[in-house]
Amino acid sequence: MDFSIKACDWSKGEANGFLTGKSDVIVLGIFEAQTLTGAARVMDVATKGLISRVVKAGDMSGRAGTTLLVPEVTGIGASRVLLVGCGKQDAFNQKVYGEAVRAAWRVVLGSKIGQATFTLAQLPIQERTADWAVRAAILALRELTYKFTQMKSKPDNGARSLKKVVFSVDSADEKAAKVAVKQGVAIANGMDLTRDLGNLPPNVCTPTYLGQTAKKLGRDWKLKVEVLGQKQIEALNMGSFLSVAKGSVEPPQFIVMHYQGAGAAAKGKNAPIVLVGKGITFDSGGISIKPGEAMDEMKYDMCGAGSVFGTMRAVAEMGLKLNVIGVIPTCENMPAGNAVKPGDIITAMNGTTIEVLNTDAEGRLILCDALTYAERFKPAAVVDIATLTGACIIALGHHNTGLFSKDDALAGELLDASRDAVDPAWRLPLDEEYQDQLKSNFADVANIGGRPAGSVTAACFLSRFASNYPWAHLDIAGTAWKSGATKGATGRPVPLLSQFLIDRAGA
Repeated sequence: MDFSIKACDWSKGEANGFLTGKSDVIVLGIFEAQTLTGAARVMDVATKGLISRVVKAGDMSGRAGTTLLVPEVTGIGASRVLLVGCGKQDAFNQKVYGEAVRAAWRVVLGSKIGQATFTLAQLPIQERTADWAVRAAILALRELTYKFTQMKSKPDNGARSLKKVVFSVDSADEKAAKVAVKQGVAIANGMDLTRDLGNLPPNVCTPTYLGQTAKKLGRDWKLKVEVLGQKQIEALNMGSFLSVAKGSVEPPQFIVMHYQGAGAAAKGKNAPIVLVGKGITFDSGGISIKPGEAMDEMKYDMCGAGSVFGTMRAVAEMGLKLNVIGVIPTCENMPAGNAVKPGDIITAMNGTTIEVLNTDAEGRLILCDALTYAERFKPAAVVDIATLTGACIIALGHHNTGLFSKDDALAGELLDASRDAVDPAWRLPLDEEYQDQLKSNFADVANIGGRPAGSVTAACFLSRFASNYPWAHLDIAGTAWKSGATKGATGRPVPLLSQFLIDRAGA
């Protein structure tokens, strides 16, 4: 799908070729109980009052999310006009804009429209700019067009009519809007990769498959990629990671991907951001086996890893001027005669001994060694991403990702990015008092802290291995995928992570 930007200052009564340019539809915003403004007003004049007559007749109220497709329009180059309700102008915020955009795209995608001209990004959105609106519209469209049919014997992707979208923006916003197009497409491509990896069945998306995917990503986007196997992981003394992999016939992989968009790190400059993703390609719970209901969804336990893949791809496509490293420990968690057992004591890469009280708390056991490994890069910051705890779903549901960090500045950056990306996160506590729940009579630390504050104690466990650099943990157990009729990976938090890195790069 091709996206482009064309400047047009509708508020000045200009049309800049839009009146005569060929298009299958022009999308116009209509505010509730307001006179026509901007592009709608100019188009109304060109169509000899057609739009105002439609509004006056009550066919388009302007109520947020309502739509009306007007066919066989004369006086302009577009053959159809799509009117989209935007609610009250003084309440037109990013939420209402998103609702209007999705409503518009649904109509466009449901019609045989090959080229659309989109003017909603020029409407005055509270606390948002036109370039933000363009990027949000691209991401909304790409989300609606995503399908996963690769595993069907007769994939039905459907012939998509829409091939081209032209965004109209004011002249002053043209340069920023062109950057937004590049960013929006790159982030959408990253989200698609993350979704594809999550939606693949676990007999296909194995640790080996993720290693192969990393190598392909490296070839496609000129990333330096290392995929370490069993013996190399053993040589690193990653006893905690390896304990989780013991029960599976699938060999573990430790994947490291380097994107160097800035110069080499030296004397405190150009230090990389490290993203660490949990890559359990199937989580049975191990000996502490999970209930059978919805266990198929445990293929999504690698969505943290998937989000790192997607973000690395997006960063490379955007060409951000910073260094980013993706670290992914990946394996299966399966029950077997040689699997790790409750009561076992294992030794992590940094020498910490861990009493395993529950083998279904395995994500933290693979991440802790990855966090220790990340120290060698002398990182500017480390963010780990994991479908870590069901407790986070109980706390936050499926709307907000759980954010944990002792670093207020880093937490603030991530929260700001989550708001800008409309990929919400909520900061949860990481107070030292919670560490007491992880005490063990027999080892340095236990891998669980009981039912109270389960997502907090999981983050507390990880914090013990991330004390030598600024660190944050994102628990995406409630946001990485959806269940039920809309079952599938969401691609979150690729938008949040991408925005965080865009901000860091000053792009």
